[in-house]
Amino acid sequence: MSTPTCRFCSAGLTRSFIDLGQSPLSNGFLAAEQIAAMEAHYPLHAYVCERCLLVQLQEYASAQAIFSDYLYFSSFSEQWLKHAETFAARMVRQLPLDRASLVVELASNDGYLLQYFQRHGVPVLGVEPAANVAKAALAKGVPTEVAFFGKATAQRLAAAGRQADLICANNVLAHVPDLNDFVAGMPILLRPGGTITVEFPHLLRLMAGRQFDTIYHEHFSYFSLLVVDRVFARHGLRVIDAERLTTHGGSLRVHACHAGDSRPPTDGFHAVLAEEELAGLTDLATYDRFAAGAAEVKCQVLEFLIGARRAGKLVAGYGAPAKGNTLLNYCGVGPELLAFTVDRNPHKQGHFLPGSRIPIFAPERIFAMRPDYVFILPWNLQDEIIGQMRHVRDWGGNFVVPIPGLHVV
Repeated sequence: MSTPTCRFCSAGLTRSFIDLGQSPLSNGFLAAEQIAAMEAHYPLHAYVCERCLLVQLQEYASAQAIFSDYLYFSSFSEQWLKHAETFAARMVRQLPLDRASLVVELASNDGYLLQYFQRHGVPVLGVEPAANVAKAALAKGVPTEVAFFGKATAQRLAAAGRQADLICANNVLAHVPDLNDFVAGMPILLRPGGTITVEFPHLLRLMAGRQFDTIYHEHFSYFSLLVVDRVFARHGLRVIDAERLTTHGGSLRVHACHAGDSRPPTDGFHAVLAEEELAGLTDLATYDRFAAGAAEVKCQVLEFLIGARRAGKLVAGYGAPAKGNTLLNYCGVGPELLAFTVDRNPHKQGHFLPGSRIPIFAPERIFAMRPDYVFILPWNLQDEIIGQMRHVRDWGGNFVVPIPGLHVV
């Protein structure tokens, strides 16, 4: 078997970051008629590039196979909608944006963000590869192109006079197998003087918080500011700001512009770079230590679930996120230990989690079955979920959060 190569700098990948074994696609939910069939599993082994320090998976399943029909809809999280609304209001005021402007979001999902720019009277355009999700955006009145973004799409839009004053790319950079083509499209689509904002889970927070469950096949890459700055510079862009966010367990929002733009880098940009260096992200030995923390979480999860079963306790899940499927498959958990899970997304209800085959119901199932413990799989939304499910306390139930270490809330 040939040595895999880095998707940014093409160096050979030989240094392991973490090996989570064989796992199905984390958003490959199964219908009832599929659970008796064989399910494809792929290696879930992340490497760190010794030349450029990009943490990454190989591309075992194509982006077309993963994202052309997708079951993740951003609007089912109230916390995420509030995050989007606040950001839109700030950008309209700060840039500023008006009826003569254009905001383009790459991987715009169901229009969760662009709807808020529209409310300020700013024209928008979404670019979304999943036709079923784009349909939901169009139903809201959010103009959306069904396409994968890259140089070809950017050239087509620019030729049609649709260059953007603001390009937003929230939680998509990690999902791109052809990283160079995706970023190379941005300066083509961006008007002179325009701004790009990109949000992504911060590798520093992933490592510090043992967030190994955020590693799954749909996430091809895992980014530090150090690496993003290098990637953007190669393609004629300059990162000028970096903000720390609490979303998705700790994210960064970077602001970028054309390389020739006169805006200087902010103190925030320099502060995050300094934080990464202090944490050891320029030292390969730091990456070597990550896998041990994941193994410890696995032991904690199994000890808790086995102990609960032997004590006659019922444990149910909340949520059916991709990260939960990585966790459950890595730990080898099935319905014998986690009886069922629930999710607000009706597109997931009635299906089964990939690999573990745990059934997914509507949230009302929790109140019908009255479990002793509710195991929160989307731990990044734990406050929102505990608030929604606060009546679990009425029968003495408790909540369990697995990351960064298992604890009962």
